[in-house]
Amino acid sequence: METSSSAAVSGAAQDRTVTSGMVLTALLVPVMAVLGVVTSLRVEDVDMDWVHRQQAACRHMPFPKMEYVLAWSGPLLGLAAMTVCRLLGRWIRRRCGLRLRDTWPGLLAFVCAMFNVLAILLELFMLWTTYSPDVSMPILGDCG
Repeated sequence: METSSSAAVSGAAQDRTVTSGMVLTALLVPVMAVLGVVTSLRVEDVDMDWVHRQQAACRHMPFPKMEYVLAWSGPLLGLAAMTVCRLLGRWIRRRCGLRLRDTWPGLLAFVCAMFNVLAILLELFMLWTTYSPDVSMPILGDCG
């Protein structure tokens, strides 16, 4: 039977297992996941800016290289967030003997990584749309 003093001691021991490095690493997961989504959504903005510039200039312009950079950075950031979560789990297991979700930084990273699975699908879709041909081709309008 566990008394209140032994429960307080075990709670204090678990609180000591959380280090500032663990918290910073756990916070990297949501930051990288959000940055991955933001860069993937930025691809559409770059594409629309390119279409508007073509229409204003009344000629076809080269495809912006920044769109490729943003399209690739989204999935890379999403996968990096998953990798950091996995490494954090190994670190917590090796250092403390606990599972990832047994500490609050680990639980935060785990929950963000689960939501990040859906975000990675979005990021991969945006990467695919960058490389797929634009069937409609931007209409240059009345350039005559």
